[in-house]
Parts: sequence; C-alpha cells; structure tokens
Amino acid sequence: MKKFISLNIKGLFFIGLLFVLVSFANNMLDEHTINTVSIKPVVHHYQYVPTQVELQKQNLNKEIAKIPFVEKDFVGFKEALAFKESQGKYDRVNTLGYLGKYQFGKSTLRELKINPKGFLKKPLLQEKAFLANLEKNKWILRKEIKKYNGKWINGVKITESGILAAAHLGGAGAVQQFLWSYGKKTMKDAYGTRIEHYLRKFSGYDLSDIKPKKSPLIDLE
Repeated sequence: MKKFISLNIKGLFFIGLLFVLVSFANNMLDEHTINTVSIKPVVHHYQYVPTQVELQKQNLNKEIAKIPFVEKDFVGFKEALAFKESQGKYDRVNTLGYLGKYQFGKSTLRELKINPKGFLKKPLLQEKAFLANLEKNKWILRKEIKKYNGKWINGVKITESGILAAAHLGGAGAVQQFLWSYGKKTMKDAYGTRIEHYLRKFSGYDLSDIKPKKSPLIDLE
C-alpha cells in the first residue's frame, strides 16, 4: 500500500514537471519565433488605368482651364472671340491664310486700308483693325440689330453681340441673309462652323459703347 502511494506521488511529480517544461518551451518558442516575424505588405507591380469617361473629364477640365475668364463687356467679347479664333495669338496664321489674333482675311484688311504685309508683327494695329471692323459691321447691321435683337431663330436667342460675332465669322451679308430668312438661309465657314454657333456662343455681351461707323478711320501709327 505504501509502495503504491509512493509510485503515485512520483507519477504526479513527473507529470507536473513535464507540464512545466512544456509551458517553458512554448514560451521560448513564442519569444524567439513570433517576435521575429514581420508582416510585409504585398506589392502589386501594376499601375491604375483610368476609364474612358475619366480621361474625357480630365481633358475637358484641361480645356476649361485654358479659357480665360472674361466679363460680359467689350473687352470680354473681343478676348473670347480672339480665343476662339486663334487662342489669342497675334502671330497665328491658319491653313487658309487668315491672319493674327482675330484671323482677318487679306481682303477685309484691304477694305480697312491696312496692308497685310507685316500685320502679324503689329499687335496694336490688330486691335485697331478689330475695333474698326466691329464699328463698320455695326453700321451695316444697325437695322437688323434693332429689328431682331431679343428674337429667337432656330433655337438661338438673337443679340447684338451675337450678330456682330457672326458677322466677323461670315461677313455682314451672310448674317443679313440668315436673319431675313429666319434661319432658312444660313452658311458655314471652311471648317464647318455655322453662323448659329457664333450667334449662340457670343450672345449677351454689352457692346453699347461701340458706335456704328460707315467708314471708320484707323490710326496706322
């Protein structure tokens, strides 16, 4: 009986010792294994590809950023028109030979008694030519401005500034034909831009300070 009890005590002691050793080994394993493991992020070697819609929005924002902010007055009118014509560049010549910031044809310059030679190198003369041509078109179209201002033709509200911008595009005669026919007789330039586009795009500017002149004089100095 005493021998049996002695064996049980030794067995319990052995089991307890074994438990202590296993626990100690686990702790050592945790310290030397877990603490040395570092989790590194997975790096994927590819770039994000934007969608077609996102690309279109990016391009649209870039285009919008290029357009200068202008007031609805004469200065705003001429700068907006110049941006449309040449992006405001005095030395621009298009594929049809139109010249300068406002893209004048040589025949129009000669009507204004301006020599096309050297015109690109004279920014001040280009500004004077634009004003003179605007005054002349306002005189030619004075009756149409009075009669059609505020009316709607082909879904476009007719305004003085729109009429004068359209005259810059296609000439006063083409604008008269368009207005007299209530849009049935229209025209477009060599690049496909229609009179209606200029009537709409450049509407609502205040050009009341521009006086109509039959034969405007230009100081060539």
